[in-house]
Amino acid sequence: MNLSRIIERWAGHFPDKAALHFHGTDYTYAQLWTRIQEVSSSLRVSKGERIAWLGYNHPDMLVLLFAAARRGAILVPLNWRLTATEHKRILADCSPRLIFSDHEFAQAAGNLGIPVGTFAEKSNDESRGEDADDVLIVYTSGTTGAPKGAVLTQSALLWNGFNSIHAHDLSQSDHVLSPLPMFHVGGLNNQTLPALLAGATVTLHKRFEPGAWLADVAKRRPTVSLLVPATMAAVISHRDWPSTDLSSLKMLNTGSMVVPDSLIRAFHERGVPVGQIYGCTETAPIALVLLINDSRKKVGSTGKPAPHCEVKLVDGEIWVRGPAVMRGYWPDYSGLTEDGWFRTGDLARIDEDGCYWIVGRSKEVIISGGENIHPAELENVLADCPDIAEAAVVGIEDPKWGEAACACVVSKLGEKEILKLFEDRLAHYKHPRRVVYFDTLPRNAMGKVLKAELRRLIDAQFR
Repeated sequence: MNLSRIIERWAGHFPDKAALHFHGTDYTYAQLWTRIQEVSSSLRVSKGERIAWLGYNHPDMLVLLFAAARRGAILVPLNWRLTATEHKRILADCSPRLIFSDHEFAQAAGNLGIPVGTFAEKSNDESRGEDADDVLIVYTSGTTGAPKGAVLTQSALLWNGFNSIHAHDLSQSDHVLSPLPMFHVGGLNNQTLPALLAGATVTLHKRFEPGAWLADVAKRRPTVSLLVPATMAAVISHRDWPSTDLSSLKMLNTGSMVVPDSLIRAFHERGVPVGQIYGCTETAPIALVLLINDSRKKVGSTGKPAPHCEVKLVDGEIWVRGPAVMRGYWPDYSGLTEDGWFRTGDLARIDEDGCYWIVGRSKEVIISGGENIHPAELENVLADCPDIAEAAVVGIEDPKWGEAACACVVSKLGEKEILKLFEDRLAHYKHPRRVVYFDTLPRNAMGKVLKAELRRLIDAQFR
């Protein structure tokens, strides 16, 4: 059996119930299942082969995921915010057989050197997927700055779905408003896919827009939604925030390294409990959850371990193990300890009630507006410039995005010249928001740049 059986079952029980609502159109469970069958029968891929998706949120991406599950193929969603150079690096790593897109990214997809998939022909390949098969590769920054593909099985998505149902108290009567990008596990696996597994209804937004989110909360009356700190801030600062009726929301969920208390309390003041989820791409992502009953007394905590995973602290670092954790990084399934633990690199403490509180990162990943930025990617760009003698990148506080990248350089180039180096090399959200000049970068006896000292110097300079 494979992941798509869930949609088949709901189509049998509630054929006329809305599974998805997308830009004014409802798709019933029966229609969704019919579309999955049609697409899976036309996919010209064999078991284990990859197919890529480039586009905004769209029902077709979800159909492709379920169709891939039926065929035993693997979906690779591409971050549409990345440059063509970054896309080609990912595609070279996973070698997809076909690439699909929405109409807005059709030209970009066609320029990536991968055959463009169509649904016009029927396939003669009768391969069928199983729960144990790989079904999703989601790329995330690695410790070297090179993208690494976390491989998730169909079974992992099911077990993560059970964790999500627990975290959000999901049932068939729920209605999920899903505005976050599904090329991330946050947008796809936190609520959207689990809602369909639970037989609920999903209102899917092409991309996040605070006014549209508020309008659909008022009009479509969802019971649950998910926002990251940057999108929470955008909603709260929108002119329609004070007048929008939020009473349909039984809860809002959020997740990031640290969620400012002020954002959480703004929703609490409007009568909306705010839960939290902690996890990462490699954990599918749900590992820790703050439930409704703890939402007001544990503001800022990421809660307790989800029911279908193990979590422990080793020297303060969060380790996660369970059936939803990735098989490993593509293609050799590396990245886990011998006994299956994933070391997140995030540091936490546990309070007297068993709730986890994130206190920092042992990794240097910068999280800006919910997006991961690895300094090594930016440092590689700076290192290519002969007019920069030394360079390092650190994260600094940013009032809008939570964190932003800061380039620390020894150079006579102006700020505009340095920022121009990143154009067409990296997605705009990865670009430094500030350039700080030094006579020399602080280093230890081994010559390694002391990034904690850099951050201290920057804080002192701009305080």
